[in-house]
Amino acid sequence: MRDRSYFIITIVIALLFMYSANGMSTQIAVNIERAYEPSPRTDQNSMLAHAQLLEKAQQRHIDVYFEGDSITRRWGTSDEQYKHFLENWRANFFGWNAANFGWGGDTTQNILWRLHNGELDNVNPKVIVLLAGTNNVGNKSPQENDPRVDNITQGIKAILDLFRQKSPKSTVILMGIFPRNDNMAVMPIINAINQRIAKFADDKKIRYLNINDKLADKDKLFEGITNKDGLHLDVKGYQVWADALKPIFRKLLGPPSKEDHAPAPTGDPSKMRP
Repeated sequence: MRDRSYFIITIVIALLFMYSANGMSTQIAVNIERAYEPSPRTDQNSMLAHAQLLEKAQQRHIDVYFEGDSITRRWGTSDEQYKHFLENWRANFFGWNAANFGWGGDTTQNILWRLHNGELDNVNPKVIVLLAGTNNVGNKSPQENDPRVDNITQGIKAILDLFRQKSPKSTVILMGIFPRNDNMAVMPIINAINQRIAKFADDKKIRYLNINDKLADKDKLFEGITNKDGLHLDVKGYQVWADALKPIFRKLLGPPSKEDHAPAPTGDPSKMRP
């Protein structure tokens, strides 16, 4: 297993170098912030995490594939500090063979890069749950002619298009971007993006799910939904999300089995070093 992991890491690093040589100079010259163009996380920890997720994808037996950033990742990670989230994950999804492919800090372009580089290849899940875009929004107050709405909408569309290319039989549950209270001034941007991405749904292969009215009112998040940063969900928030997903899973997959064959959860590589 160790030799296999080293082999995968070597391949990932080689891919990164190839990408850098062929495209990075052009990307910097044009606009590195384009949400619809694949862009790697070049730090060692993110590349190690990518290697872990590649290995997880190769194990198959995945019927529900969660994709996103840290909000998604923390729910199904093996990190000790988030063990209460993993308990909630298992309580809600055991028997549906659900696997988590979120990575903290990712933007839509980072997710695109991971997907372009093997994390969904030959997995063929029955259901994909996507929550992406809040790291592109950030907490910067809107400016005149702010480009974020158009840019992030295109980024999410690019991910959906890639899902259709790599896993055409999957049903995608597209989540509306969740509210964030670290700067309420960005909420009009989030709402505008959600209005646009809702139009991507056909209620067949793409289903749009917005639970924001269960997470917040028009002024702020409900008590206990997130931790103190006003962005990342706490157990109460994850349960709201689970309660919205489970009826859809039952309709698409049937009731959960008494056994679960999904790969074991992965964690932050930096937390596992001696």
